[in-house]
Amino acid sequence: MVQFTTTVNASLELTWKNLLDKIDNPQNFVPRVSDVIISEKNTDFVLRQMTVTNDMGSTILKEKITFEPYKVRFLLLDHPKLEGYVDNDIKAISDNETEMTFTIHWIDKTTKIEINDFELVKNAVLKTKNYIENS
Repeated sequence: MVQFTTTVNASLELTWKNLLDKIDNPQNFVPRVSDVIISEKNTDFVLRQMTVTNDMGSTILKEKITFEPYKVRFLLLDHPKLEGYVDNDIKAISDNETEMTFTIHWIDKTTKIEINDFELVKNAVLKTKNYIENS
């Protein structure tokens, strides 16, 4: 498990609204995402498929996303190499500042070794922070 925390210069309500928007529009928050398909959406969860492209090619993944104030969990349902989840947690610091923490808990399906990519989680948090502060 690896996590990164930062302060977002935005209210808790605005930050939460953006985290919920991230469910439907991950391409605004996650680099190299395309072909987002929401196959089911209700008050308890969202089922989503999307393509993520990196230097090694493209990967299609499916997720079950659950959300409750103030936490969103992205659970991998189908990924060729990984299993696990990502949590996005927020809490108010003041009226105009929110603490945001992303926790990645991914395990390689073959080796069962935990993925500890600090730069990945840091970049994801900072991209989301930047998007929220500039929206």
